[in-house]
Amino acid sequence: MSPAATGGVLLCRAEPSAVRRPAHLLRARLLLAPAGEWSVLVPEDKPWRQGEESVAEVLAGWGAAIAAGTDWPVLSLWWEAGRTGFALSSGFQRTADHAWDAAGLPVGSPDAMRSLAARLALDPVLDLEDLERLGRPDPDPVMDGEGRLRALVALLTRTGLALPPGLGPGEPADRLRGAARMAPGVETLEWSGWRDAVRSELDAVEEGPLGPWVRGPRARALGAAHLAAGAPLVLWGLRRGSPARLAAGALLTAQGALFLAYDRARSRPVRSLRRA
Repeated sequence: MSPAATGGVLLCRAEPSAVRRPAHLLRARLLLAPAGEWSVLVPEDKPWRQGEESVAEVLAGWGAAIAAGTDWPVLSLWWEAGRTGFALSSGFQRTADHAWDAAGLPVGSPDAMRSLAARLALDPVLDLEDLERLGRPDPDPVMDGEGRLRALVALLTRTGLALPPGLGPGEPADRLRGAARMAPGVETLEWSGWRDAVRSELDAVEEGPLGPWVRGPRARALGAAHLAAGAPLVLWGLRRGSPARLAAGALLTAQGALFLAYDRARSRPVRSLRRA
């Protein structure tokens, strides 16, 4: 891998139809394509050039924002200046991340591998053993950082992941974008304004597995949690000039406000029916 190669992808353990809505709210140009039983998101632009954050920070922030409003995990894979790594987000749990230097030596806690195995429901013996082998320091490494990240992707094929050709670790961002545009079933996600976003969010709540019963204590708790997580990200994004953190914070804040608004809008008909 060339030291100048920088890029990354987001892997979502869900179908594109489920990924489209939360990813759309990031207000970034993204390419979305099926990846076996997963979906892959590839940035159309290079958002890490717009602020002070690295590609790892940008993708980890996006992954955390998407995962906070869903019931499936998001795994970001990144590579930059010879280093590689991943960040796994699921719900409001703490992000599990790990990295390797150019020589393949681990940088970070080995606990990330155990978190990865547990949250992706991998085999607690065989798969975890393979993961921990990738995360252990090796005085005579047989794989560099890119090789270890590729080995991680190969292991995830056991969960149904099948990346389209050309979207593997180590490819420059421009090549990733070109490969993603050629992937079967690819679609472009573009921001079309808050009006469409609100309509999409309300439709998603109505048509979701809980339908109109997302109200009461559950809705208020979800809304409060999203607002509590989103507001600091918005302030951080504004303070540091980080479009990625700002978008992630806006996504969480919008979802929190919508949960509360939905609960308020739906509570009156329910009380009326009860009185009747």
